[in-house]
Amino acid sequence: MRIMALILCIWAVISFGCGIILRDWLDAHLSVGNAPFGFWMAQQGSIAGFVILLVFYALLMNRLDKKHGFDEKDEKTTDHTQDTSMKAFEE
Repeated sequence: MRIMALILCIWAVISFGCGIILRDWLDAHLSVGNAPFGFWMAQQGSIAGFVILLVFYALLMNRLDKKHGFDEKDEKTTDHTQDTSMKAFEE
């Protein structure tokens, strides 16, 4: 839950803070190419930040799953060819 709360706070700062609240200040002090940075954060930066946070969240959750024994790679696939209940349907 702490990981999710932290990521949501970062997302709020990126999208709401940089795109709306700090936009005028960012426009006056920084730029990306020919575009003011606040405008860029409102249009593209918040989306890019969201995608980066999604990847970061997936990596952290996979690490947490491995730590507690819920790793997807350790699960064995079920072989239904040796299932005795399926032999009735084969005959």
